[in-house]
Amino acid sequence: MNLDFSRVWGSIPFILQGIPTTLQYTLLSVVFGFLLGVILSLCKISGIKPLDYFAQAYTSIFRGVPLILMLSLVYFGIPQLTGYNFSALEAGVITFSLNSAAYVSETIRAGILAVDRGQREAAMSLGVPYLLYMWDIILPQALKNILPALVNESINLLKDTALVSTLGAQDILRSAQIVGAEKYLYFEPLIIAGVIYYVLVITLTFGATALEKWMRRID
Repeated sequence: MNLDFSRVWGSIPFILQGIPTTLQYTLLSVVFGFLLGVILSLCKISGIKPLDYFAQAYTSIFRGVPLILMLSLVYFGIPQLTGYNFSALEAGVITFSLNSAAYVSETIRAGILAVDRGQREAAMSLGVPYLLYMWDIILPQALKNILPALVNESINLLKDTALVSTLGAQDILRSAQIVGAEKYLYFEPLIIAGVIYYVLVITLTFGATALEKWMRRID
């Protein structure tokens, strides 16, 4: 095997420079995807058929179309229709957020429905407004139960952000590809990029585990 990691050791700091870009895409997409997912989940359980139909159709579309195709439509297709050119960051965050919301909405919906129905009925009998009891009573309990699933979605988002390398964004993968082109070696820098992604995922997993234990202690 023709492997020579010694030729790329000096380029590791350059590859590491892609971490902030990767985390920026991930964090923004997690936040916006979660917020939109909450709205979609509330639409699905609202009992209002037009809202339910819209949310179900939204989820079906984004779960049925490849993410790379959605990213290409936003970055290359929409500017053709609107004349507005998205930056790589805008296109990536929009695409990842919309896609994540489809999955998160189903997770949140399941978490809400798993909460004891008696609490909902008690809040309604006391005259607590729908949005208030949903925000203060139901959602906190649902989030605690679905935290592992939300962490999984965050991990998937972290890995999916590698797709922005196709738009020229200098994330971890793109940085590794640049090193590979300069050194005429691809296996070594790509392995290093894989290790970096793995460390980020493990760090996120440990952080989520600690958060889950803390939430159980304050129950």
